[in-house]
Amino acid sequence: MAYIRKTVLYSVFSGLLASLAVHAVRAEDWKPAKGPLMTRWAKDVSPTNALPDYPRPQFERADWLNLNGLWQLEFGKDGDPPPTGQTLSKQILVPFPVESALSGVMEHSDRLWYRRQFQVPQSWSGRRVLLHFGAVDWETTVWVNGKELGFHKGGFDGFSFDITPALKEGVDQELIVGVWDPTDAGTQPRGKQALKPEGIFYTPTTGIWQTVWLEPVNTTHIESIKIVPDLTHSCAHVSVLATSPPEATSNLKARLKAMVDGKEVAAVEGIPGSPLELKIASPKLWSPDRPFLYDLVVELVQNGTVVDTARSYFGMRDVKLATLADGMTRIMLNNQFVFQMGPLDQGFWPDGLYTPPTEEALKYDIEITKKLGFNTTRKHVKVEPDRWYYWCDKLGLLVWQDMPSGDRFIGPNDPDITRSPESAKQYEVELKAMIDGLHNHPSIILWVVFNEGWGQFDTARIAEWTKQYDPTRLVDSASGWTDRGVGDMHDMHNYPGPGTFKTEPTRAAVLGEFGGLGLGVDGHNWTDKTWGYQGMASKADLTRKYLSLIQRTYALSVEQGMSAAIYTQLTDVETEANGLLTYDREVIKVDLDRVARANQGDLSGIPIVKPIVPTAREQEFTWSYSTISPPEDWFQPTFDATGWKQGPGGFGTKSTPGATVRTDWDSGDIWLRREFTLPDLDPAKLLLLVHHDEDAEAYINGVLAAKLGGFTSTYEEVGISPEAQAVIKPGKNTVAVHCHQTSGGQYIDLGFSAVQEPVAK
Repeated sequence: MAYIRKTVLYSVFSGLLASLAVHAVRAEDWKPAKGPLMTRWAKDVSPTNALPDYPRPQFERADWLNLNGLWQLEFGKDGDPPPTGQTLSKQILVPFPVESALSGVMEHSDRLWYRRQFQVPQSWSGRRVLLHFGAVDWETTVWVNGKELGFHKGGFDGFSFDITPALKEGVDQELIVGVWDPTDAGTQPRGKQALKPEGIFYTPTTGIWQTVWLEPVNTTHIESIKIVPDLTHSCAHVSVLATSPPEATSNLKARLKAMVDGKEVAAVEGIPGSPLELKIASPKLWSPDRPFLYDLVVELVQNGTVVDTARSYFGMRDVKLATLADGMTRIMLNNQFVFQMGPLDQGFWPDGLYTPPTEEALKYDIEITKKLGFNTTRKHVKVEPDRWYYWCDKLGLLVWQDMPSGDRFIGPNDPDITRSPESAKQYEVELKAMIDGLHNHPSIILWVVFNEGWGQFDTARIAEWTKQYDPTRLVDSASGWTDRGVGDMHDMHNYPGPGTFKTEPTRAAVLGEFGGLGLGVDGHNWTDKTWGYQGMASKADLTRKYLSLIQRTYALSVEQGMSAAIYTQLTDVETEANGLLTYDREVIKVDLDRVARANQGDLSGIPIVKPIVPTAREQEFTWSYSTISPPEDWFQPTFDATGWKQGPGGFGTKSTPGATVRTDWDSGDIWLRREFTLPDLDPAKLLLLVHHDEDAEAYINGVLAAKLGGFTSTYEEVGISPEAQAVIKPGKNTVAVHCHQTSGGQYIDLGFSAVQEPVAK
């Protein structure tokens, strides 16, 4: 990929030179807003270097002008006319969304006016000028010099306008962009954006959030390139669409050259609009282990003269389903079964929200995913800038690409919703635009049409359309919850899990979400209060529990044929502390080396956990208990519980999943105490083995050992706080537990386990 680096450097250089002629608000007046949390890359962001790299690596021209930087900004209201010729009251650093700290604004409005002036380089004289937007959320109207040029609906796909008719000679050109984005007050695709962020929904992104740039082209030029690898016939099918006046279509040809290290390895020439077969002798395949990419030069030739040139690349890879000798249906990459292990990647940044602060930051997420031993990632209900997929292509990371969700949510057993005609049409328009925009990236092997029941409608029809429109990839009709029996896979969500369905003759079994182990890190949290699907006490506790989950995950692959597993999640996001990394990417919360080995299938370093104080599953123990609120010192070892009732654990209702009920408990709260005996061991190796439904807190020798939110459906190993570890002693100890119940089944019981590290071979 040497030419990509060279051309990007040239493009950045030419863009920076041209930007000297761009009129904007004074750079020295800009500073980021004070956000709750910033990344280390935020310090490198300024009005002169806001995402300066060429934004479209698979369709790259040498000459371009980056319009990122300081723009004027105004909050608007419905019915406002465009502020032509006016100086707006605010400034914003494009392309960072208005709600982000890096925009310099960090405020929300559903209607925005952007304004800036620019000069067209004299060297572009006589050529058409295209204005490109990487993405604007959500409804966009564009004016140049007071002339309305076009309108676009869609928050995740790129779009362009030919602004040549609106340009004026010898003057500064005025560009105005009007945006309306209802976020979750509308039905449009929006992913996890919410006007009132909480839980698994986050701060919205409104307005321009990807690069804006200008590009000169001849009247006859390349409009698009579509590449389809074909391993069966050792070729790549390439379609080149061209734009030209009717009188110029004759003698127009597309010329393709595949290159490796600057040397031509294949070439073909043909008519634009018709698929051209680029034969590759003994093709080198693309895979996560060996992400080999062919450079591609596309030329548009008219009467023997090259009138347009674009550079691209492609990878030779194939993905499909196959039933193997064991009778299980598996996902095959290049005719080989490769177990796919990856994180859920939501693509949020504490300082840029949807927009990464720098290219280095964007690349880091992919690099750390690889360093963690993953070969896959699931891009969750968001579409990234093109350069993110470029680095997945180049570094070798399989991508499950979600379609951003919208409209209403439905439950696991609910029928598909009925969308309004407008909502349904917009969803399908944006689904097609996503597939078109990302089609050429070899890293993307799967389209996730719906996430759970989030706006799910006409599932069978939408899944079938997606498969027919792009037969080169697999289709996950619904990741989790609301399966309709269609698509290429049956996808389970299971927290913490893991779990799987059985494979089917025409569908693979995958685990689209599991884990969610939570650990907040002081100084690196978005808010003081964080949450996870299951709280962990420390880095060691999180690592141990994660390794245990991965061990069981690989067992499910071997025993039941599961093809892939997606762990929630790569990084924390706002209040959600389920990440393997903190939200600011500063702290890796697990033992990197041990986790990487396990993710790659090396399970030899996983510690063994052995019970040392049995639970109710194994043995009957008598507890003192009360269902009446006790005195404040009820959990202290010296507390006199003589008046409490006595009964064997566990406590709850017999209908509760995974419960071993020996004493009925059906009130709102229960308090428990008992003594237990420990051998002489390292308290840091001790774990609670607890089944709680719902919230519970456990004390050892009067010190809080664990605070447990939500509920479990089986016994789970839970780390003990360092404060409680400090008071644990050999011999007699006291454990005290409080459990609170609101609805449904209920149960509480606990024992103790100890970690035994594996003996090095």
